[in-house]
Amino acid sequence: MRHVPLRVAVVGVGHLGSRHAQIYASLSGVRLVAVCDKERKRALSLAKPLHCEALSDYRELAGKVDAVSLAVPTSFHAEVGLSLLRQGIHLLIEKPLATNLKDANALIREAQRQKCILQVGHVERFNAAIHAALKWLQHPRFIEVHRLSPYPFRGTDVSVVLDVMIHDLDLILLLVHSRCRQVEAVGIPVLSPSEDIANARVRFESGCIANLTASRISDEAIRRIRVFQEDSYLSIDYKAQTVELARKQNGSIKRVQLPVNQRPPLQDELFAFIEAVRQRKRPLVSGEEGRAALEFALRIERAMRRQ
Repeated sequence: MRHVPLRVAVVGVGHLGSRHAQIYASLSGVRLVAVCDKERKRALSLAKPLHCEALSDYRELAGKVDAVSLAVPTSFHAEVGLSLLRQGIHLLIEKPLATNLKDANALIREAQRQKCILQVGHVERFNAAIHAALKWLQHPRFIEVHRLSPYPFRGTDVSVVLDVMIHDLDLILLLVHSRCRQVEAVGIPVLSPSEDIANARVRFESGCIANLTASRISDEAIRRIRVFQEDSYLSIDYKAQTVELARKQNGSIKRVQLPVNQRPPLQDELFAFIEAVRQRKRPLVSGEEGRAALEFALRIERAMRRQ
């Protein structure tokens, strides 16, 4: 019932997990029960100001919580996620859903078996700039994406494609509504064992072409997507949450800034997860959609490593 606080926890409280915990602690109708991390000192330092329990073993959450945000390294998503789902705990798993399709399928099946909500943390789906642009995006013909960031010193257990580019792959699947026909990709490791910078060119059966560049070794943070259509193009800045629309009008190009109701995307993502759990409704980014983005990303990785 809505007046009963939903008991939540966060497993993995590094940079992103700690933000999850802070937001949950601020949400009405939610009780942050615990934060859990294998580094107990890290859990303790976060638990004290948030007035919750600190744990070092996620298995201790059984019977204590209704829902969990899982923000451990991707290589542990399946192991930890399946254990939590088997306890009947609803789950928000940070992107990517898993490192491979076998594990992704197992997570989806277990969530279905336990009748649990499984949401995947593709946070750009909750970006106000994307929502403002969607009604203008009808038939994309060419998409250009740049997602560049400084070296994170985290999340490098997977390539930049699974770590960074996958955000845009999820959105492109949302926009294009067509099967991928051809993929060309290149990528190189610089500071990590896996690729730190990658470029992919994707052709869809609809004729749309997407060109994506992702880097986690940039001097500055850039998160932009431009979508070209037959009569207009939109330039979307995820970071600034702005949208520029350019259209041909009276023999010239008219550019206008679309109104954007700027909001914190992560806060909206967690609120949507809580509402999906309360109402037992399909989340905006379901396990199946997380799997589709993962499959797309893995196809790009295979093309990249054939070079």
